[in-house]
Amino acid sequence: MRTRTTGTSRRTSAAGAALAALVLGLTTACGGGDSGDGDKPAKPDAAADATTEANDPKDPGQVSEPPALEEQPKTVDPKVKGVGAGGGKELTETELAAAVLATGDVSTFKVDPMDGPPAQGENADDPACAPLTSMINGKPEPVASAAVYRQLLGARTGRPAISEFLTTHGTQGAVSLLSRLGDAVKACEDGFKGSGAGGSSTYSAVKRIDVPKAGDDTLAYQVTGDFEGDPVPLVFHVVRVGGTVATFYTANLEGTATPEIPSILLATQAAKLK
Repeated sequence: MRTRTTGTSRRTSAAGAALAALVLGLTTACGGGDSGDGDKPAKPDAAADATTEANDPKDPGQVSEPPALEEQPKTVDPKVKGVGAGGGKELTETELAAAVLATGDVSTFKVDPMDGPPAQGENADDPACAPLTSMINGKPEPVASAAVYRQLLGARTGRPAISEFLTTHGTQGAVSLLSRLGDAVKACEDGFKGSGAGGSSTYSAVKRIDVPKAGDDTLAYQVTGDFEGDPVPLVFHVVRVGGTVATFYTANLEGTATPEIPSILLATQAAKLK
């Protein structure tokens, strides 16, 4: 990632615990984040500074837009086989681990394990927006009976960094999850606030994003975080197969454009669950 660590640290310092964890997870995947010296940002080297300044002389701490994604596969790899979750089977954590995307399922991505979210997250100031903060917390509601977490990185460049959590709720719970999430996107389009033990976060806007359907139901939306006046787009793509829900999220730490999540990831995950 070409965003300088100092710029990223400034953005995350203003966020609440849950949002900071989300953004820092993506930063770490891209090679940013801390140097291992507690909260002290790593000092970028002179070559990196020179390159960044040459690209954006007005703001040497940021690059205006992320590089374009490499071309993605058009169809799901025929070697991907479903695990039989389409009939409403409630998968165990072991079964989820076998069903979640793995390196080789999509040729343009490699997949690594990822730690689960912190025990404490944010609460929305408006109850209507609670489904949105539950996703930011990495704990979609209704509460999952099992969950696994993964980090997806571009196989060639490490870009983009996308995180996935695969959760099982039973069919009724999974249907309710997407329904409530869709209602929250509409109700909270003018933004909301979240607060928790780690502080507070401001989200200035929420909007739905068009996405090709995958599985039994699909929803995509953007939440715009407000970090000390800097807008940071956070994108979530959610796909349901029976009682299992796959959530993919990413953030644009380099500009204001909506970051992309390739639809082949959703299609492949849906195929692997069916």
